[in-house]
Amino acid sequence: MRLLLILLSVFLLLFSTNLEAFPVQQIAVAEKDIPSYAKWGRMAMKETQAKYPNADIIDYLHIGSETKDSSTIEKFKLWLKENDKEFGVFINIEFNSETEKVIDITFRESSN
Repeated sequence: MRLLLILLSVFLLLFSTNLEAFPVQQIAVAEKDIPSYAKWGRMAMKETQAKYPNADIIDYLHIGSETKDSSTIEKFKLWLKENDKEFGVFINIEFNSETEKVIDITFRESSN
C-alpha cells in the first residue's frame, strides 16, 4: 500500500509538472516564430483581397523592408489567381516608424 502511494505521488508530481510547463514552452516558441512584419503581411493580404475581390491569394512572399527618414516600407509579393489567370502583385506599405500609422500603400501587377 505504501509503495502504491509513493508511485501515485511520483506519477502525479511528474504529470502535473509537465502539464504546467508544456503550454508555457509552446507559447514562448510561438512568440519567437512570429516575424516582425507579420502585422504588415496581414494588412497586405487584406488590402489585396479588397482590391482584387474575385481573386484567390495562392502565394505570399515578404521581400524585405526599407527605412528612410522617419518611415519604413514593408515590401511583399502576392501571387493571385483569378479565373484562369495567374499574376503577381507587389505591395509596398509605407508607415511612420514610430507611430506605425500607414502613410501609403501601393500596388504593382506583374506577370511573373
